[in-house]
Amino acid sequence: MPVIVVVAGLMFLTVFAGCSGIEGNQTADGNMTGTLKVVATFYPLAEFARQVGGANINVTTVIPAGSEPHDFEPTPHDIAGINDATIFIYNGGALDTWAAKVSQDLPASTHSIEMASTLGIDSADPHFWLDPVIAEKEVGIIRDTLSAADPSHAKNYTKNADAYITKLEALDKDFAAGLSSCAQHEIYTSHAAFSYLAQRYGLSQVSIAGLSPDAEPSARELADLADKAKSENIKYIFFETLASPKLADTLSSEIGAQTLVLNPLEGLTTDEIQSGMDYISVMRQNLANLRTALQCV
Repeated sequence: MPVIVVVAGLMFLTVFAGCSGIEGNQTADGNMTGTLKVVATFYPLAEFARQVGGANINVTTVIPAGSEPHDFEPTPHDIAGINDATIFIYNGGALDTWAAKVSQDLPASTHSIEMASTLGIDSADPHFWLDPVIAEKEVGIIRDTLSAADPSHAKNYTKNADAYITKLEALDKDFAAGLSSCAQHEIYTSHAAFSYLAQRYGLSQVSIAGLSPDAEPSARELADLADKAKSENIKYIFFETLASPKLADTLSSEIGAQTLVLNPLEGLTTDEIQSGMDYISVMRQNLANLRTALQCV
């Protein structure tokens, strides 16, 4: 399925041609490859950029591995790195809220992309990358931006984007098929990060906390959630790798349920990186855990 994305403001080729934000990827043998310096605020955007750019770009992630992005604040060093970039990619919405201010102060040589506004998304939930179909559109935006910035490698960017979009299409099909026949359709999650995923595949989300995992419910609200979960015979409560499992553990203990990971992919842990995990493999783990929790056949 081709992804057609109209990206506003891509006619900036002469700006890029004179840009000094050029660095290379360092390979295992110490050689430098790549041309464009891309800075992304957090993991999914950096991963999509790497998949499209390949050896022709150097990608830096501002929010480090293992950090929860909702309450992250950049250091002066982080901001200096963004100012030196050719392309700055941020999510928008209530996630990397600091990035909008940083983008306003960038030099003319740095082009910024706010994914939410470029996609036309105006929602309280900023976790839209968890919908593989929207992820395909994000990849298309990055492809078009890199191609405009570096037209000599446009064919490479298109080829890489097509290959990755094919993987995302397969992921979408597997989610749709894997969640098509389930005994349960409600997912009880640590925080309200999964509305796009749930909407795509016919599920409903009940969150313990709000859009930020730090937004804890009151004792009364938690008791009401426990009553609701008991009445619906919920067997699993989902928690996350980058946030405390305390609330999920409390609710699961209260109703006699088990816990499973449902990863919002706001970032990877160091262990996940070292084991070679990535967006696709983590999403497939999410699918497997959803099928277990929802008793799918």
